[in-house]
Amino acid sequence: MKYLLALAITACLAWAANVKLYMKDGSYHVVREYQVQSDRVHFYSIERSQWEDIPADLVDLKKTESEASARKAKLDEDARIVAEEEKAARDLEKEVSRIPQDAGVYWLEGKETKVLKVAESTVHSNKGRSILKKLAPVPVVTGKATLELQGARSQSVFTDPEQEFYIQLSDTERFGIARLTVKGNVRIVENITYIPVGNEVEEAPEMVDILKKQMDQGLYKIWPKEKLPPGEYAVVEYTAGKLNMQVWDFAIK
Repeated sequence: MKYLLALAITACLAWAANVKLYMKDGSYHVVREYQVQSDRVHFYSIERSQWEDIPADLVDLKKTESEASARKAKLDEDARIVAEEEKAARDLEKEVSRIPQDAGVYWLEGKETKVLKVAESTVHSNKGRSILKKLAPVPVVTGKATLELQGARSQSVFTDPEQEFYIQLSDTERFGIARLTVKGNVRIVENITYIPVGNEVEEAPEMVDILKKQMDQGLYKIWPKEKLPPGEYAVVEYTAGKLNMQVWDFAIK
């Protein structure tokens, strides 16, 4: 498909490169090129596929040259745009090839691809703490609970407040960056409210505004819209109301 598109673009540019050789009576010949030779204009006719001559005093050279100059500028601009788009496509393909296809969160550090470790999160209610598992969410049987990470500080520390991450989704779910709240020796990812009527769960993570770019099927690059203040954060993936949040924690220092 890319080859056919490039071929079509090339063909269009080649046709657009043709010139209208204007006559003083208002008519014109579509020519591939022309040369002013003394009292005659020598040109290659596109219509008849041959070289021909016409008296120079019949040709409106000023109009011909003006339009030819404008068309050349347009062709040069089109060629520049095509070249930039092709380079962007190559760069995107190269960038995507650096990210593993396994579900998870990654970042690039120079020529290396780094993996952000998924954190073990627990649901803390007045019944105690239960490990949250992706495929088997724990039931919440109290009115309030919190999703927590052990430890007041993440082991994954970044100094760039606009750090970019790549998330390879495991399913079609919500994702983003959440701001964590430090409370004692734990980091709270979100507050949870269990509603017995309807067996519903309300989740309230504090999400950061992000920008995102889809790189491939299920692969996104994300980064904060504004610089992140120093603190504790996490890339999260979840389905609202399912209590199945995956958490990849990090800190900005």
